[in-house]
Amino acid sequence: MKDERQEITALIEEAQKAGASQSKSCQVIGISAKTIQRWSQPNNKQDGRLEPRHKPENILTELERRQIIKVANAPEYADLPPCKIVPRLADKNVYIASESSFYRVLKEESQLQHRQKSKPTRQIKKPRALTATTPNQIYSWDITYLPTAIKGIFLYLYLVMDIYSRKIVGWQIYENESSAQAADLMIDICRREGIKPNQVILHSDNGSPMKGATMLATLQQLGVIPSFSRPSVSNDNPYSESLFRTLKYRPDYPEQPFEDVTAARDWILFFVNWYNNEHLHSAIKFITPEQRHTGQDKEILANRKALYQQAKSKNPNRWSGEIRNWNAIEKVFLNPDNQKIETEEKSAA
Repeated sequence: MKDERQEITALIEEAQKAGASQSKSCQVIGISAKTIQRWSQPNNKQDGRLEPRHKPENILTELERRQIIKVANAPEYADLPPCKIVPRLADKNVYIASESSFYRVLKEESQLQHRQKSKPTRQIKKPRALTATTPNQIYSWDITYLPTAIKGIFLYLYLVMDIYSRKIVGWQIYENESSAQAADLMIDICRREGIKPNQVILHSDNGSPMKGATMLATLQQLGVIPSFSRPSVSNDNPYSESLFRTLKYRPDYPEQPFEDVTAARDWILFFVNWYNNEHLHSAIKFITPEQRHTGQDKEILANRKALYQQAKSKNPNRWSGEIRNWNAIEKVFLNPDNQKIETEEKSAA
């Protein structure tokens, strides 16, 4: 502390000799001028704070500290945290120290890290927030099971959607899950949609078809950027999950299992046509995914807005406030931060 005081005082004196005032110099360092003046007094060179004159009465002895370390490293307790060691000792009528003392001593000895033989749990960060402002920016895809007439045997529906327009841009049904089959589907989609390198981000979960070598290599060749959910966190891929629910809860979804791949493909083809071209999607102001994907939504929503304004002008007494909001959804978020959504909503308002 004495050396630090002398160094600070020397810096202040040097600044004063260079023409700076004492108060400004002290302000830069972050102390008051009165402190420097007090330190400069001949009899006030030392730290005036009083040091403790006695040790606490309840301090652990060196023998007790060694005993804590010895017990914590014994084979019986080596993989247990103090919160489990202390109760087990109590059941044996043994008391060495409190649980907090165990924690403190082990921390000081750098033994409070993961104490089990298994690897510590990995802290997996939430996927980065993504925002789509036009079609063909962010795709979401997943695989779902379709039952067959043979119990325990399933077909696998690969489904890729554009989260901005909600359009199903590609699908296929196979008899198994395969990274190579997923890669073929993405090649077909990129050709049909005219996808350029680094244009699309493809989000999925952590299944083997999604992270297989063939799939990742194909995405790299296509210039498609992969994005993955956290393991076992379905909320990280909400658009695909919601689409599968819409599919399987359709009134005309077959009550009986599919007889074969052909029957399944026929029904999915019917569903995709309905979903893309007839389904008025609530999340995009009740227009079809195809209309939004091709840019027709702006004219449709503008016509609806004009109609409502005209109706209000003809009979304003029937309107207690503004007309229904027919403005197009400008941005679609995937795994956003709540603060980011609130900021976007405030700026839009």
